[in-house]
Amino acid sequence: MSKNDRIINNINATMSMEDMPLLKEDKERLRECLEGKVSYEDAINKLIKQYTHKQVN
Repeated sequence: MSKNDRIINNINATMSMEDMPLLKEDKERLRECLEGKVSYEDAINKLIKQYTHKQVN
């Protein structure tokens, strides 16, 4: 098992204790960040943009 796999499994175990296991997409996002394909800042900004709703006036 690679270092990145261990990190993802540890995060998943911790989240599962709170009844919030990681989704497949979450694991893929983490792997991309750990491998340096995507910066953590870019991943966070993408999530914020995805889940932020613009108010309609």
